[in-house]
Amino acid sequence: MAETASGDDNTVIIKKYANRRLYNTRSSSYITLDHLSKMTREGVDYKVLDAKTGSDITHTILTQIIMEEESNGEQMLPVNFLRELISMYGNSMQSLIPHYLEASMENFRANQSKLAKAFEDSLGNNPLAKLAEQNMAMFRAASAAFMPGAEKPEAKAPPAPSSGETGDLSALRDQMAEIQKRLDALGK
Repeated sequence: MAETASGDDNTVIIKKYANRRLYNTRSSSYITLDHLSKMTREGVDYKVLDAKTGSDITHTILTQIIMEEESNGEQMLPVNFLRELISMYGNSMQSLIPHYLEASMENFRANQSKLAKAFEDSLGNNPLAKLAEQNMAMFRAASAAFMPGAEKPEAKAPPAPSSGETGDLSALRDQMAEIQKRLDALGK
């Protein structure tokens, strides 16, 4: 059975062995730092324990993940920030920094969620559906104009506008119908 942290059944226990291998006790498999990075992005709560001593080394492993991300990918932490952070070690304010950084990150996440929601609300529930509908209308009109034997737009009535449809789409349909009429006249 998978080991969990005392009192928390959702925390996955990862054991780090002397040979630097990480063992996921829930899945009973060896994993890498990349796996831990992915678990972190997915919001999986885990705790890394030294297999020999049982001490919690989660902080060290998370720092190692950040170091690998910074060296392999696009750097997210600015040099000045890193310098300021290093200069805070041993400072009388050192004990306040972790709380300040946690609160700052929580505020950043909250603002990010609010911004995403405001953006979604401003565009309606599904802005991609509206764009897809407009693209399909233009594609149908273009295929009818340029492909012999294709159904002509004036042969069937345009679909009734949906409740969320704007006047722009209706105007676009009218313009495409007019272009189709002109193309038909040129073809005769």
